[in-house]
Amino acid sequence: MGNDLNQTLGEELVVGLDAGGTRTRAVLAGADASGPLLGEGAAGPGNALTVPVPQLTDHLAEAVADAVPERLRGSVVSVVGGFAGATAASPDDPGHVNARSALTAALRRLGVPAGPVGICSDIEAAFAAAPGTPADGLALVAGTGAVAMRITDRHATATVDGDGWLLGDDGSGFWIGRAAVRAALRTADGRGPATVLAESVGRALGLPDEVVPSGRWTRAAREAYRMHLLPAVMAEPPIRLARFAPLVAEAAAAKDTVAQAVLDEAAGLLTETVRALEPNPGERIVATGGLLGPDGPLTPRLTTRLDALGLTLDWVADGSRGAVALACVAHLAHRGAG
Repeated sequence: MGNDLNQTLGEELVVGLDAGGTRTRAVLAGADASGPLLGEGAAGPGNALTVPVPQLTDHLAEAVADAVPERLRGSVVSVVGGFAGATAASPDDPGHVNARSALTAALRRLGVPAGPVGICSDIEAAFAAAPGTPADGLALVAGTGAVAMRITDRHATATVDGDGWLLGDDGSGFWIGRAAVRAALRTADGRGPATVLAESVGRALGLPDEVVPSGRWTRAAREAYRMHLLPAVMAEPPIRLARFAPLVAEAAAAKDTVAQAVLDEAAGLLTETVRALEPNPGERIVATGGLLGPDGPLTPRLTTRLDALGLTLDWVADGSRGAVALACVAHLAHRGAG
């Protein structure tokens, strides 16, 4: 990467940011978007609605500083940030206002004299990361949360779900993790069938060995398991249930029928989320999130369901490259207008 940076002295550069709920990633690239990434940086969470603006500013500044060496900051001509909690279509929304305020302050702190500074959602950025930098189509995110969007002229024009753990995020990592704990409890109290999730969830929560099932459930064992599991779950923020999603994937791969049913239902819920956007056969769906990657546990199940609708998934790792592509588009438009 050092040789690449030496070659960029005097060239026009752009910065793209993917600011999500758990981390902020910044990348540096040439303004023609034809070469490799020239620098990368990462920092803390970047949700524009939940991270206070001063802290958000710090995270953005840290990520950009890592990605852009000081000697090259004067060459940056455009910056676009894709933020959880913001959208390009609503510049007056609190998330958009917070994101723009924080990003502008971070760039000023670093001495980056960027021309156009664009704000969009992390989903709009992820959509633009697909090959060809598409402007229109559908986007689906299935990670800790779950949401689908219709993108028109690079802006989100319709949203389905993304309503958070309390009200929605159907089929998400949180939803799957909660289903794992529910299945474990139903095994313990006798309402549900046996599943290895009872053991794996119990061990993940640090329950004492003597109360983690190892054979036939007695009534005393059922009571002891519930007595220890419920306080362990309640002691953590609800969103932490998402960490049990991999346990479901492992159990399903081992042919546990309860775990397989959970993943089947999750894929069905995501299909209904996409269907609510009234997709046309052949429309592009750009997908991102750990549940839908090349090795994602929902990928085969969801692909089969979407095939029946005439739709296919086009997966991207995150929105950072899409933000770079949008920064290049903004720079060209700005230069053309000038």
